[in-house]
Amino acid sequence: MTTEANKPASFNSLQDLKTLQRELALGRRLEEERREREAAALRLAEQERRIFELSVGPVTPLAHAPRVIHARNLPSPEPLQRQADEQRVLLQALSDDFDVESLLETDETLSFRRPEIGIEVVRKLRRGHWSLQAQIDLHGLRRDQAREALGQFVHDCSQRGLRCVRVVHGKGHGSPGREPVLKGRVRRWLVQKQEVLAFVQARASDGGAGALMVLLTGS
Repeated sequence: MTTEANKPASFNSLQDLKTLQRELALGRRLEEERREREAAALRLAEQERRIFELSVGPVTPLAHAPRVIHARNLPSPEPLQRQADEQRVLLQALSDDFDVESLLETDETLSFRRPEIGIEVVRKLRRGHWSLQAQIDLHGLRRDQAREALGQFVHDCSQRGLRCVRVVHGKGHGSPGREPVLKGRVRRWLVQKQEVLAFVQARASDGGAGALMVLLTGS
């Protein structure tokens, strides 16, 4: 018994049969062309291999030992250039032998100003025209400690955009001979810092002879 499911395919017309024949012929032709292209590619690869062998001689592939490739953990980005710049500032040598006397104003407080800074700026600094924004107290520090601390303080304040700061160096009452050990050195160190535009002795209410009011360039 023949059912609808296993009936052989039928064609409504001769035209349908011819269309099917053309499609089958086209499929066979495309398949033959694909096989020819693959065969041509294989022949070309073989020719290139033979040419290479003729040029360099027989080739023996190297044996590869089993290797494990570990994932690399990339370091987090760090501001290396900024850190290097800051490190150079920390290591910057402030000389104790620097001749500061010729740079100080010949007033009673031995004030200082850069050549491009007018005398009126010094007067304003002495009168407290600028608000005090930060200070450092060098009491109790040894010479090298004080020099490094002062250099770092001036650099940091300038980077933060601060303009007016106070440096307390003391009056020397606790030093041998009651001489102010740091007073002269602090002046030498400050004039060597390019961030320092001017400084004056502080008013009595701000520390008097034991402190300096310093004007900075800011950032």
